[in-house]
Amino acid sequence: MSLTFHWFLPTNGDSRHVVGGGHGTPATAFGRNRPPTVAYLSQIARAAEDLGFVGALTPTGAWCEDAWLTTAMVSQHTERLKFLVAFRPGFVSPTLAAQMASTFQRQSGGRLLLNVVTGGESHEQRAYGDFLDKDARYRRTGEFLQIVRELWQGKTVDLSGEHLRVEDATLARLPDPVPEVYFGGSSPIAGEVAARHADVYLTWGEPPAAVAEKIAWVRALAEKEGRSIRFGIRLHVITRDTAEQAWAEARRLLDGFDAETVRAVQAGLARSASEGQRRMLALHGGSRDDLEIHPNLWAGIGLVRGGAGTALVGSHDEVAERIVEYHRLGIDEFVLSGYPHLEEAYWFGEGVLPRLAEQGLWTHPVRPEAGKTARPS
Repeated sequence: MSLTFHWFLPTNGDSRHVVGGGHGTPATAFGRNRPPTVAYLSQIARAAEDLGFVGALTPTGAWCEDAWLTTAMVSQHTERLKFLVAFRPGFVSPTLAAQMASTFQRQSGGRLLLNVVTGGESHEQRAYGDFLDKDARYRRTGEFLQIVRELWQGKTVDLSGEHLRVEDATLARLPDPVPEVYFGGSSPIAGEVAARHADVYLTWGEPPAAVAEKIAWVRALAEKEGRSIRFGIRLHVITRDTAEQAWAEARRLLDGFDAETVRAVQAGLARSASEGQRRMLALHGGSRDDLEIHPNLWAGIGLVRGGAGTALVGSHDEVAERIVEYHRLGIDEFVLSGYPHLEEAYWFGEGVLPRLAEQGLWTHPVRPEAGKTARPS
């Protein structure tokens, strides 16, 4: 089975330094920003497409541009790349979301994937008019996905749930293909929703032992529902020709984090109700010391960024080894990013992917021999 790699569209802006934000914290940049224009995001998307990435994740929240609108625009400047659109089900009607997805598939040639984000920050949810607590939000997500999936099957849906109610809901045109649903969450109720509705369970980049536990947990829940599920991981990458070069880049990024910004971001993230965010914070404890928490797994990004806060750092061979290590646990999809996203896509695509191709673990989606011939002799 060929591993699947996705890149990231930085709709909060890009930089040669880390652009923070997410999980209720404002976007911050340690250096001169590259604005998230359609032209620049399309440049990243075309690079990812050419290098062999299957898709690109686009985030959601008050700190970035709207994912639906942005990807609809960028899709017109690409040919094959899929768009893993993050959205929050509490902000839109399930029938409308199902219709939007169906339209996106027709207009893009079937290039939509959906990353369903329940929302772990109550204070940010309230800014959008959502006053449910975290567990209630997950229950609503379950109802939402039940409605959407039945609509995509061509059913007429009547549901009167705890949080959502639709009557005689139907779609005039069904999506082709039906978008796959990506879903993450570390709380018990998140696991239950994932087991019932997700095609791919996404976890943030924790050490392999912790990831193995999550996989076993969600897989067992899915089996109880009579379902099988795939697994993916969200990570940043800093990969170079040598380990020394990669770690020098990590140190450069770390040196750009001023103490006041780190303190402010960590204070904001401490308010998070997200179990996944709590686990990310525990990896570094707000300290700049001992940030390599597993060989080649660096927790420094999480000092200034909410959500995914770890990076694979090392030579191309070492990063490839870590990817293989996660794959052996059951991870088949990797959602990656790096600063700046344009240049880092090339470092990974030209440095790591050929090594995985040599091992028979990856094949370019449209040019099967591209990865095998790209590695310098």
